[in-house]
Amino acid sequence: MTDRYLNRPTVINDLDRYKPMLKERGLKHVKIFTTPVFSHPTEEDIANLNIIAHTWVIGDKYHKLAHQYYNNSQMWWVIAWFNQAPTESHLEIGQTVYIPTPIQEVLDYYGV
Repeated sequence: MTDRYLNRPTVINDLDRYKPMLKERGLKHVKIFTTPVFSHPTEEDIANLNIIAHTWVIGDKYHKLAHQYYNNSQMWWVIAWFNQAPTESHLEIGQTVYIPTPIQEVLDYYGV
């Protein structure tokens, strides 16, 4: 299973506004990952996936659901992305969250 940072380009951040912080930390620059551009799967793609409906309850976290359904808590971002809810605070108790499976097929749609 792959992670979202594999094969992701990095850039050097040495912008002037960060110089005081970098100097304080003894750094000249930092490498950061570029922002990925994901497109949401088409209706046809979604029709080829197994979608599990999960009712959001108190104590739920994306990483816990990823562990439960994918056996890999690092895949939490797949659930967030698929539901177009970037953080848990975008969800409400009782809301249905959709878990796309199998994970490798979902990652193929993302191009990861």
